[in-house]
Amino acid sequence: MIDPLLSLAFSIHSNKGVYALLLGSGLSRYAGVLTGWEIVLDLTRKIAHLKGVDCELDPAAWYFRAFGKAPDYSELLEKLAGSATERRGLLRSYFEPTDGERERGTKAPSEAHKAIAELVAKGYVRVILTTNFDRLLEEALAAAGVAPTVISIPDAAVGAIPLVHSSCTVVKLHGDYLDIRIKNTPAELAAYDPRIDALLDRVFDEFGLLVCGWSAEWDPALRAALERCRSRRFCTHWTARSEPEGLSKRLIEFRGAQVIRIKDADTFFRQVKENVLALESFDRPHPLSAKVAVANLKRYIVEDRHKVLLHDLVTEETERVHEQISGAGVPARGAVPDAETIPLRASYFETAVDTLLQLVVHGCYWGEKQHEDLWTKSIERLANVEPGGEAYDAWTVMCRYPAMLLMYGGGIAAISASRYETVMGLLTRTRMHKEGKDRPAALRLNPHYVIQKQTGWLLPGLDKHHTPLSDRVRDLLLPKLKEFIPRKDEYDRLFDRFEYILALVISDHLEREQSLFRPYIGRFGWKGHGSWKGIREEIGAEIDQQGAKWPLLAAGLCGGSLERLRSIKAELDKHASQMYLY
Repeated sequence: MIDPLLSLAFSIHSNKGVYALLLGSGLSRYAGVLTGWEIVLDLTRKIAHLKGVDCELDPAAWYFRAFGKAPDYSELLEKLAGSATERRGLLRSYFEPTDGERERGTKAPSEAHKAIAELVAKGYVRVILTTNFDRLLEEALAAAGVAPTVISIPDAAVGAIPLVHSSCTVVKLHGDYLDIRIKNTPAELAAYDPRIDALLDRVFDEFGLLVCGWSAEWDPALRAALERCRSRRFCTHWTARSEPEGLSKRLIEFRGAQVIRIKDADTFFRQVKENVLALESFDRPHPLSAKVAVANLKRYIVEDRHKVLLHDLVTEETERVHEQISGAGVPARGAVPDAETIPLRASYFETAVDTLLQLVVHGCYWGEKQHEDLWTKSIERLANVEPGGEAYDAWTVMCRYPAMLLMYGGGIAAISASRYETVMGLLTRTRMHKEGKDRPAALRLNPHYVIQKQTGWLLPGLDKHHTPLSDRVRDLLLPKLKEFIPRKDEYDRLFDRFEYILALVISDHLEREQSLFRPYIGRFGWKGHGSWKGIREEIGAEIDQQGAKWPLLAAGLCGGSLERLRSIKAELDKHASQMYLY
């Protein structure tokens, strides 16, 4: 059975702009904003305090006994603040953060608000219905570059841009906190103005619906609007933290809604955004776009007069990829990678970097020494990406996957062209800046670090592989390097050669930095004895024949020291030979 969350992502992605959101107080409550009723109770407590009464046990019951009627939002505001200006000042304390709250991230757009705003910015959501008074959603939309049409009073519903022509319409069903006409009491919520009802009838008839943070218990007018709609053009998806019951259960059955059990709104909307973006990644641009980019690179790279055009071509594509992968963010803290999310995320990164990867592959094959900075800076930019949010560490380091693909693709291409200065540039002069340290990116852009073995087993067809991510990268790069390395056996040899050189670089640096030998063992260490021995002997024979003139040593490997290279290589060979014991 397909996970309801994935089913929802497919629906949103396949029906762009068709799904409307219905957001209740649960969304804002999680961001630290009180619900309308909670504000009424707090105002009631303040009145009781002024009268010297303790009403903590049941403020509403005390108010009824004291005044002979239930507490009313508008009436309470008039009692506590004499003018409209004073009332706005009073309300701001409930909806706008103090300096301390701002530092703690309270009363600010949550991850859910931000994820929704991104879906809106990409055109997946165009209509949002909300029972909330606050402006957190509008703030998140503004930060995402969206200027929505906001309807908070019936008059605005009449004069608003038609839903089909607006990039985003936010309907604040109960009003805005700066307008004291907001709906809060049972009498106010019993019925909507006919103009709002007409708007709701259109939305519920013409759009699919995603409900989050709304219990259905306190809004009879909104329930009635849902029950009036008999059409089922699109599905209804209803989120719940526990098993639905009461009125919400009745509405779910009436709408034939699909229930999605969630942990919280932040986690849910972040996952929806992630899944929709992953599906978007499969809508690849026509292959011609990558071919055109590569054709331009080949034209620019041969003439120095085109160096600015070459720089702009690579840099602009790098920035596009950087924006895509940093915008992907990370799942919520505690979200454990699984067999659904890991393949989706890997595919998303592979698609995002595809054109840039082809540029770097061809650039490292055809380019000269003066072009090296282009490739290293491009990899460095992506290696130092900072994904948004707090997450389980596996998600954070996986954001380095695109940079790793560039390093592997460029490195193998450079080896096939015997450009060993370029190889060493990619492995040692590309830097990562983390925790105040400036280190070679190769230490972190290797399969063991980017996706650890147990997580790599979640990738399709790689269960129990000794080097799952390395195997996936090998298969991914094969067609991209076929122009330079047409024979599969030769490609495998050069792939292993690159990983062996990468292992030498990592071993050399860690031994210098930490006085320990902790080698990286790639695919080469797990192959049959003959294949492994062939690589060892091939590189060993080159070192014996060429000595200090061996190209990689001349390019700076092991500080140019032949003695150190022999020592590091001997240790690496020893560790690799022991892999057969596991």
